[in-house]
Amino acid sequence: QVQLVESGGGLVQAGGSLRLACAASGRTFSTYNVGWFRQAPGKEREFVAAISPNGANTYYVDSVKGRFTITRDNAENTVILQMAGLKAEDTAVYYCAAGRRGLLTRALGMYDYWGQGTQVTVSS
Repeated sequence: QVQLVESGGGLVQAGGSLRLACAASGRTFSTYNVGWFRQAPGKEREFVAAISPNGANTYYVDSVKGRFTITRDNAENTVILQMAGLKAEDTAVYYCAAGRRGLLTRALGMYDYWGQGTQVTVSS
């Protein structure tokens, strides 16, 4: 079992940066793919970025490529989403999720464990 806790959200002006952290419990965290997802009011939850268990592979939605970076530190059981060049459309609740059903994926159903989310608000 893996428990996930997100932190680092907040209010930032457009063009600014935020660093989200996903802290995990569980000795097997290093065997999981970890993804970041977001959900804006009235919209479905959508994929943002994911990272493979050893950190060698990453995957981003086109809208954040070049602005967001996902990394992990398995020794600290932590995954970081560094966000720069933030836009108003990045405003959402951000969730991290863990799964190990297969290759790195954007599919929500392939992630078994979810955190409670952290709010990111970008003012324009």
